[in-house]
Amino acid sequence: MNTNYKIIKAEFLNADTFLLTVQSETISKKSKAGQIVQIKCGDEGGVLLRRPISICSVDREKGTFDVVVQIRGKGTKILSKYKAGDMIDIIGPLGQGFSLYPKHKKIIAIGGGIGIFPLLQLLKDHPAENKKAILGFRNKSCVILEEEFRNVCNELLISTDDGSYGEKGFVTDLLKKELDKEPADMLFFCGPLPMMKLGVGVAKEYNIPCEVSMEQRMGCGIGACLACVCKTKNGDDWEYTQVCKRGPVFNGDKIIFD
Repeated sequence: MNTNYKIIKAEFLNADTFLLTVQSETISKKSKAGQIVQIKCGDEGGVLLRRPISICSVDREKGTFDVVVQIRGKGTKILSKYKAGDMIDIIGPLGQGFSLYPKHKKIIAIGGGIGIFPLLQLLKDHPAENKKAILGFRNKSCVILEEEFRNVCNELLISTDDGSYGEKGFVTDLLKKELDKEPADMLFFCGPLPMMKLGVGVAKEYNIPCEVSMEQRMGCGIGACLACVCKTKNGDDWEYTQVCKRGPVFNGDKIIFD
């Protein structure tokens, strides 16, 4: 199976976050919003494990897909050095994506930091008539993909921790304000665990179903090594569940965040 694909575009979106556009008919046609790919970092620096990266956006006509990566360690630093024209080793798409039910006429996608990336394709693919996004960042310099999100939803709200752009505060506070104005049929979360824990709490408070996209360190990416487990409810008990195989998207009620 061929896993080597050509990079069409490589660019930095801010000081530590970069975008790679990769040519792959196979991945672009098979991928569903919320799924991931496993990217080999190369032979530099002795980095053996692939890095799990959410698919940010797909162009099925051109046969390309985008991943957006923040430099957070040795592996992602190596990936940031790739240029257009380079070949890159990628396995995917992997995992379970977001639910795209036509019965959900109004949806809200809530993301924080690097968790915003898989929500872009979700908003592109979801058949809802009314699609809203609430995105949170540390400050104005961290705000990226704003235009891209505005192009795929009816309304975009942005918050920053310091109030330097958009509204000051947490995305969950903005979410509650919006739900007080008008209810939603479905909520989707991706971001830091504390944010998603609060978000699931808001969903329960307003009696709205929700899904969360979990981010975990991964090994094999196919459910064999058990390196990426999270706690999930199993009846009156709980169990460890593989994020790469049964996730990364889960029903919000199933996740045990503590």
